[in-house]
Amino acid sequence: MPHRTTHETKLTFDGLGIAPKILELLDSLKFTSPTPIQHKTIPITIEGKDAIGVAQTGTGKTLAFAIPVVQRLVQLKGRALVVVPTRELAMQVDETFKRIVPLFGMRTAVIIGGASMYNQIMDLKRNPRVIIATPGRLVDHMNQRTIFLGDVEILVLDEADRMLDMGFLPQIENILKQVPKNRQTMLFSATIPKEILKIAARYMKLPVHIEVAPSGTAPERIVQEIFIVQKDAKKNFLEKVLAEYHGPVLLFSRTKRGATKITRFLRDIGQKAAEIHSDRTLAQRREALEGFKRGRYRILVATDIAARGIDVIGIELVINYDLPDDVENYVHRIGRTGRAGHGGRAISFATPDQRDAIRSIEKLIKTAIPISEHPNFLRGKSVQA
Repeated sequence: MPHRTTHETKLTFDGLGIAPKILELLDSLKFTSPTPIQHKTIPITIEGKDAIGVAQTGTGKTLAFAIPVVQRLVQLKGRALVVVPTRELAMQVDETFKRIVPLFGMRTAVIIGGASMYNQIMDLKRNPRVIIATPGRLVDHMNQRTIFLGDVEILVLDEADRMLDMGFLPQIENILKQVPKNRQTMLFSATIPKEILKIAARYMKLPVHIEVAPSGTAPERIVQEIFIVQKDAKKNFLEKVLAEYHGPVLLFSRTKRGATKITRFLRDIGQKAAEIHSDRTLAQRREALEGFKRGRYRILVATDIAARGIDVIGIELVINYDLPDDVENYVHRIGRTGRAGHGGRAISFATPDQRDAIRSIEKLIKTAIPISEHPNFLRGKSVQA
């Protein structure tokens, strides 16, 4: 969702081609100013053009495609299909659509793994105009012939780079072959690797390229720091860091096992913590995320796979307890703080042998990250180029 404007700006939702009914809704939600990706994407996609949107996470991408999708469906007979990498993101996208579709008497359906196939089949029978799906479960329905994509008039691939990272390219290509050739396609991604350009060339019609920040750019409002920490000292150091902050914390672990161990440690030292990763059931993941949003848990421990659906305004601090295996995930991780115009902070723990990994991150974000010292605990060593 776009942020509520507190500073003077000339950008408004007027003049973008948005239907009066949707403009009224935006007014009632107190959304007066579009984010840059919304301002650039909405007029193009309302006209039915294909688009590739390059934008960091937390920039209001979901509304940038939800408004044109619903507005165009009013004039079309078919459906829209939104494909996203994770269950959490699917539910978050559905929340945004559910604010708009009732105005036009439309329904949505969410097709994700870890949820009842029977209930999804029932939802599909109710003629949803917008289907939000993760690739694996969507292909399951396609194989069981419980969903047909022949009436898809608008296809949205959200966080496309993440879907490729997670190995979903075969499923994406399968889906792209099943939807009609004569459709509108929107593709959104924080980074644009070569594979995405190939998909665009093969499956999109002269897409308009919309970029609001260079591919791989870290959000500007986020203060970033790296601490050099011995592996066996990380837990003690984590305790020191947490004592210096009071707001919600999102902590990234490289592995599911690590996430479980860290969560256990945090509870042992009296912190309210929950974990979210692919070994947790959908109900457990939902409970963890809702508990984090409502303040029941102060710390949410996550792996990269679960991170894309964590759209929570007000996360004070992102901690990279482990640096990511894939440097591009660094941008996605730290983008969980500093959302919707708020400031934020990202602290990464690096072991002394990870100097090359730090340099790779700095090269990607085109910024040197300060290597900090913790006054109560250790003396950081700067990383020489």
